[in-house]
Amino acid sequence: MADPWEECMDFAVQIARKAGAMVCAALKEEVSVMLKSSPADLVTATDQKVEEMLISLIKEKYPSHCFIGEESVAAGKGSTLTDSPTWIIDPIDGTTNFVHRFPFVAISIGFAVNKQVEFGIVYSCVEDKMYTGRRGKGSFCNGQKLQVSGQKDITKSMIITELGSNRNPEIIKIVMSNMERLLCIPIHGIRAVGTAAVNMCLVAAGGADAYYEMGIHCWDMAAASIIVTEAGGVVLDAKGGHFDLMSCRVIAASSKEIGERIAKELQIVPVQRDDGKKNE
Repeated sequence: MADPWEECMDFAVQIARKAGAMVCAALKEEVSVMLKSSPADLVTATDQKVEEMLISLIKEKYPSHCFIGEESVAAGKGSTLTDSPTWIIDPIDGTTNFVHRFPFVAISIGFAVNKQVEFGIVYSCVEDKMYTGRRGKGSFCNGQKLQVSGQKDITKSMIITELGSNRNPEIIKIVMSNMERLLCIPIHGIRAVGTAAVNMCLVAAGGADAYYEMGIHCWDMAAASIIVTEAGGVVLDAKGGHFDLMSCRVIAASSKEIGERIAKELQIVPVQRDDGKKNE
């Protein structure tokens, strides 16, 4: 049977490349920076320009589809996930990296139907790595099949997380103590790359054994979540239960064992959901 979303996925790869070229060109120019929710939550004119370009190209081709885009949400549009075909877009995942020219920035395009992610594209444009995942068809980086490490022993694991953009001292205390608890298990190490989408793709590629974070958004996770599961990994809620795209928290792991062990150690950071409902 023909894949109903194959054309959409090919188109997503095409426009992600176009967006990546825009981002790479902008890296060579002066970057104008604005603040969003905190002094560390940054946005640039390039984020907005790239998102506008992506949405207008998709709208032209698929006028009936819905959108959740980071910058449109920041500008006041809601983020309600319905059953309609929905494109979930982060024009620059790793804006702080982009501002500082730290070479890990990605364009993230997820596509969901009936609230289920069907495919994901994460283009780490400075590295020129195109990560793709399609439900039931595996995930790839530049055409090479991805496979998680399969590590089940947390004491032999390397874990990725981020410090986040929240500068509330109480939240920072929780974030740091979570890292401390994991390090004392002990584990091999903790890394931070500065982009949730690339962090998750590194788990899919077997470069890290797990990634967790609380306080990120559906546009950070949608595309990469399918890339992880199609590479044989698991995606869980930070409490260890079923992953909820709108919950603003995630554990992506090479095995259920490691994912659940991380969940056991984590103190939950109180975060607002993307859909305005209450997290359990």
